[in-house]
Amino acid sequence: MAGSSFPAWSRSVEQCATEFGVDVNRGLSEKIIEKKREQYGWNELKKVDGKPIWKLVLEQFDDLLVKILLVAAFVSFFLTYIDGEQSGENGLTAYVEPLVIFLILIINAAVGVWQESNAERALEALKEMQPEHAKVLRDGELIPDLLARELVPGDIVELRVGDKVPADMRVASLQTTTFRVEQSSLTGESQAVIKTPHAVQLEDVELQGKDCMVFSGTTVVNGCCVCIVVSTGMNTEIGKIQAQIHEASLEEDDTPLKKKLDEFGERLTLVIGVICVLVWIINYKYFLSWEWKGLLPTNIKFSFEKCTYYFEIAVALAVAAIPEGLPAVITTCLALGTSKMAQKNAIVRKLPSVETLGCTTVICSDKTGTLTTNQMSVMQLVGIGPVPGSIRDFYVEGTTYSPYDGGILGWSGILDRNLQTIAEIAAVCNDAGIAYKGTQFRATGLPTEAALKILVEKMGVPNVLAQAKIDQQRDSGEHLSDHSMVKLGCCEWWNLNQNRVATLEFDRSRKSMGVIVRNAIGKNRILVKGAVENLLERSSFLQLKDGTVVPIDDFSRDSLLAKLNMMSSKSLRCLAFAFKEELDEFDTYNGENHPAHQILLDPVNYANLESDLIFAGIVALQDPPRQEVKKAIEDCREAGIHVMVITGDNKNTAEAICREIGLFYEGEDLTGKSFTGRDFLALSPEKRIKVLSGKSGQVFSRAEPKHKQEIVRILKDAGEVVAMTGDGVNDAPALKLADIGIAMGIAGTEVSIDSSASNLFL
Repeated sequence: MAGSSFPAWSRSVEQCATEFGVDVNRGLSEKIIEKKREQYGWNELKKVDGKPIWKLVLEQFDDLLVKILLVAAFVSFFLTYIDGEQSGENGLTAYVEPLVIFLILIINAAVGVWQESNAERALEALKEMQPEHAKVLRDGELIPDLLARELVPGDIVELRVGDKVPADMRVASLQTTTFRVEQSSLTGESQAVIKTPHAVQLEDVELQGKDCMVFSGTTVVNGCCVCIVVSTGMNTEIGKIQAQIHEASLEEDDTPLKKKLDEFGERLTLVIGVICVLVWIINYKYFLSWEWKGLLPTNIKFSFEKCTYYFEIAVALAVAAIPEGLPAVITTCLALGTSKMAQKNAIVRKLPSVETLGCTTVICSDKTGTLTTNQMSVMQLVGIGPVPGSIRDFYVEGTTYSPYDGGILGWSGILDRNLQTIAEIAAVCNDAGIAYKGTQFRATGLPTEAALKILVEKMGVPNVLAQAKIDQQRDSGEHLSDHSMVKLGCCEWWNLNQNRVATLEFDRSRKSMGVIVRNAIGKNRILVKGAVENLLERSSFLQLKDGTVVPIDDFSRDSLLAKLNMMSSKSLRCLAFAFKEELDEFDTYNGENHPAHQILLDPVNYANLESDLIFAGIVALQDPPRQEVKKAIEDCREAGIHVMVITGDNKNTAEAICREIGLFYEGEDLTGKSFTGRDFLALSPEKRIKVLSGKSGQVFSRAEPKHKQEIVRILKDAGEVVAMTGDGVNDAPALKLADIGIAMGIAGTEVSIDSSASNLFL
């Protein structure tokens, strides 16, 4: 089937259009759509039929200890009935013991059925990630709100900023210079990914390497494009994850506690059975006697009534020996454990998980959003000093999108001219925003640009009166309103002083973004941010601390590049800021009617416009580790728990984060400890087991859902009790398969939370 096996990422747009029988400029016809609908079905995830209630109820009694208690309850009921018949007393109070046993078992079964019925909610949560409508071209007409479930392979779909991708699609053409998609929940990548219409050279490439593909359930954060639908429904990547979740649910093993209880039940049954038989045999002389004549017994006397009587005594002894209150005691103890964990913001969704957590021998952790905050933050600000070649470092606190989260270390509160320029570019050359929902600040647009706006809020503005007014608004909470955009006073101040008249959109060749702005006196400038090496290469001047502009020399370039290398080695993503004041024909540019506007219509001209720049400074950003992670890893080491990180992010970033959180020591040789998911699965089964049996830390990068699931499966087969932590859709199959799945909840997807339904939610 083309919709499931055709490698669209390695084929040209023309080849894809031919494969799916579509004209990109007209879309599919109704006749072809009907045929494709018969072939591929609806674009929706299949509903997996859950177990019927009667089957769930029976499964709750498929436990050895429960079966023993059932037998004990029936025998107790029978003996009580016999005794009542003989004594003439057969009131309800005589049946208290068997009734209590039955009540305990019924309550346990009811709780079990309720938990099991919630366990498959992960599959329903996946459906909620799919959009309801799509903008589709059919028969030459653009349908703005076609139901997404009606899409078929070959449909032509237009995507814009904020859209949720309705199916797996091949990018056909860009309508803007750049197009970015946020797919961290699916792939684990910490940054929004740039997509292009260019084919990938390799057919066998990991999900993260398919730069010309957009995947169902991900979100567009920048740009606009036209795509060809190549996979729908269960053939999409998110559909494959649903299949993996369902497969993992079928492989669920008993918890360590259940295994121990089964073992205890078997031994208890054997011991009680032997004792009861011995007690009955010891009393044989009361119901069985004989005389010997030679070697043969004669005159045998047998009393069936007494035989039954002593059998009843033996059975009564067995009933008395069975711990009817054990399930209730276990449930109570586990409930107390869940109560204590709830006080630490850990919600246990199944009681046996409390005991399983205590038995854990290996923790497999996702990185993005689990070990890290999944929120880009500015960690370091580099300004230019008073003389060429001198550099000033400022370290920025805070790891969230909240303007209140931390400040700037070593900050005097005074914005010199060089720092003003950095703040201005960060605020104006920026399309992101911050939204407030409940108690969370969230980025809208590119996370990197949102982090820059938070930096500007921490830097402030040079106007004392304006800053006082901004501080007053913040203190009063005027800038906060639930489910709305946050009013960023400092960023607004910079934008009010500069009228943005044109945008030079980012592209991969020049690796920068620029804006042409006009100030209050009608003077135009270009403000630019981008890759440090590229901007340094296109810079002819340097702005010093007091605002003086001087020619940039080799010593200054080398100093800035050395600083860049130092920050990059710590997995920091660096952006440079620069500007230009002499714009020639763009000095008076004011919009589309200006003669120079034609130059802006071709992005090839942008690099020339962004030449002879004045270099201003650098910021270093990171998806920072959570503050509590390093201590948690140390505690795990002391407890003898093996920790490994499994992430979809790239290898260098994963290794740097692992060093920062203490999983590896600085300078530690990572040979045999760091693998990509593809490289690990390429090893022989024996070598995989050997790698995973090491008791030092390990990191697996570029890991897809199937890689995570396979690692967990190998560990379980080796007898380990595996805990898996994660927050994304890509973590869901492994969360489901692990002995205990731990969903990182506040920012986590509903899919990951519900996949850990049998386990733990943080």
